[in-house]
Amino acid sequence: MCGIVGIVGTETVTARLIDGLKRLEYRGYDSAGVAVLNGSGLKRARAKGKIVALIDELSDNPIDGPAGIAHTRWATHGEPNIANAHPHFAGKVGVVHNGIIENYQDIRAELSHRTFTSETDTEVIAHLMDEALEAGQSSKDAFAATLKKLRGAYALALMVDDGQNEIYAARAGSPLAIGIGDGEMYLGSDALALAQLSRELIYLEEGDWAVLSPKGFQVYDQNDKAVKRDVTVITAGMGASEKGDYDHYMLKEIYEQPITVNATLKNYLAERDQFGDIAQKLDFNSVDRLVLTACGTACYAAEVAKYWFEQYAGLAVDVDIASEFRYRHPVLSPNSQFIAVSQSGETADTLAALRYCKDAGLKTAALVNVMTSTMAREADMAMPLNAGPEIGVASTKAFTSQLTALASLALLAAVQRGKLSGEDAEKQMQNLGALSLLVSTALEQDTHIKKLAKDLSVAKSAFFLGRGAMVPIAFEGALKLKEISYIHAEGYAAGELKHGPIALIEKDTPVIVVAPHDRLFEKTVSNMQEVAARGARIFLFTDSEGHKEAGHMAFASVAMPAADPFIAPIIQSIGMQLLAYHTAVTLGTDVDQPRNLAKSVTVE
Repeated sequence: MCGIVGIVGTETVTARLIDGLKRLEYRGYDSAGVAVLNGSGLKRARAKGKIVALIDELSDNPIDGPAGIAHTRWATHGEPNIANAHPHFAGKVGVVHNGIIENYQDIRAELSHRTFTSETDTEVIAHLMDEALEAGQSSKDAFAATLKKLRGAYALALMVDDGQNEIYAARAGSPLAIGIGDGEMYLGSDALALAQLSRELIYLEEGDWAVLSPKGFQVYDQNDKAVKRDVTVITAGMGASEKGDYDHYMLKEIYEQPITVNATLKNYLAERDQFGDIAQKLDFNSVDRLVLTACGTACYAAEVAKYWFEQYAGLAVDVDIASEFRYRHPVLSPNSQFIAVSQSGETADTLAALRYCKDAGLKTAALVNVMTSTMAREADMAMPLNAGPEIGVASTKAFTSQLTALASLALLAAVQRGKLSGEDAEKQMQNLGALSLLVSTALEQDTHIKKLAKDLSVAKSAFFLGRGAMVPIAFEGALKLKEISYIHAEGYAAGELKHGPIALIEKDTPVIVVAPHDRLFEKTVSNMQEVAARGARIFLFTDSEGHKEAGHMAFASVAMPAADPFIAPIIQSIGMQLLAYHTAVTLGTDVDQPRNLAKSVTVE
């Protein structure tokens, strides 16, 4: 969600801090700010809105120095305005913070003799630290003491006007990394923020805190004991994070999918008739249940996987929204396999679910796009998506890579459990191997879907229907549309229409039906007839055979490439992405950074 960048050295830092913030824009934010430490003390600049507003403020009132911290804020406590923007100051202390301080009201009450200038939970950190400094503690001791009074989730970067030219950092529940430089040290909530600064990163572990200076750094654990943490060398180029000639990152990422699904497959299928090393490390024959948890789009990928694992492998599957999972006190068997599904590997609720299952003695795995993420480090096994950096807030290529990986794992489970013969398994491996070509063919419908989007853009509400494995694709289609176009949209299992939702269907109500020509096609067509009889405007996403049989019933029909039912959900998801994208563009919304949303949700 929020983003942090910090630099401490001997050269000026403001321009580089701003560059780091730009690289964090994809996370979602509504204000930004920067603070520097120089010979005149702590100075800051803050602005509501986009980073360009902060740049304008700095142009009018420039500040610079050899040490600085910067922040993009996604509002939690207090409305998005300049007063609530980070950094927050109190006396000699300046701080930026990702996360939520849960006991901030109690702390604020204890510090009622002090003057607060914001509505945020973050400001109490600066006041706590400054209070300790006034009591005579050193900056280092004051920081350690301050951390012990905080409850909740946080990644912190803090500076003190004490003549030491240092940055203090800490993490509890929110990710934070140190970048190693030559005569400089760096801090970031995201590897992308540090991409142009350092290739050597140290990821702070839960409860760690650190002191950074131009000469180096020292990490301490939650017991204030000096510790050493492993250095991770980032070798992957960051070119994939550039937009290129595309109008939006989202469109670029949609068009990257023929490449990214192939990149994902390489981790799971060595050849079309042989599983890769990563897939071989999982023994589905030794478990009696699979537990999948995720949030948002990733959860819909898990819902599709439930159909695959149960239908092809005969393995019972529970899929849970991560934010609810541990609060319902699930009954867990130690013979269960847990898999967390997350693009970032930092989603707070999914990480908490992973820890819950790990504590319960389950075998744990993390399916993530960032192999240096907290989930990847804490799970018993980390499985990569290899989708490359995904900048658009609305997930596209990460979603199809999640589906591709989960399909591969379901196929592995089917073979290990003796539910799929060698010939049938080889056939499905070949279907997976054909994904890249089929996704490329699906993208050829772009122009046609763009025309349909103009008709959809005038709607105030829309419904998405599907059956079988297409139900989660309908859910995902509805999510994509409301995420970036702000049109109210709901996804339903088509068979549930008569149990309530059909009451909302009236003349010209857009109904998007996801229905490839499979064994459930006729039943879905019956549901189409029910909404058509009530004047609905049907957008049918099917294949050539389905178009021939039912295209005449629809206001518009899109013939996606025909695919085996096993991989059809992946193919049909491309149509949902393009429809949402073009509708949003038609409406002129901020496609890559939709309002109120963040790419990585690192607070509960």
